[in-house]
Amino acid sequence: MSAEGLVSVRSQHGPEETMNRLGAAVRAKGMTVFAQIDHAAGAEAVGLPLRPTEVLVFGNARSGTPLMQSSQTMGIDLPLKVLVWQDDAGITWLSYNDPDWLARRHGLDDQSRQVIDTINGVINAVVMTASS
Repeated sequence: MSAEGLVSVRSQHGPEETMNRLGAAVRAKGMTVFAQIDHAAGAEAVGLPLRPTEVLVFGNARSGTPLMQSSQTMGIDLPLKVLVWQDDAGITWLSYNDPDWLARRHGLDDQSRQVIDTINGVINAVVMTASS
């Protein structure tokens, strides 16, 4: 369950409640929800099984834009995304790209450190709110 740069946090709730809590936490932080993608519904539409697997895409241009000004390739990883999924044991997880890993991936310099630290704090807060 470990992939480089990926953070996974176990949720105390089922997938639907976790996603609802995540969306509410993101909005409470003043961020915009751009999309909610239900991969399991897409799989079902083509007759394939998939446990609950849903992505919330969200962000804030005030935080993301300076990162893309430093390294335009950050645009491939922004806006932020959190995956809510259920494993084969019925446990719900939230997974997201570690902002520090993204900074290294795109070669961001120390001038971006404050923004990365802010993003780290925000994504940790919304994930903890959604999972606890």
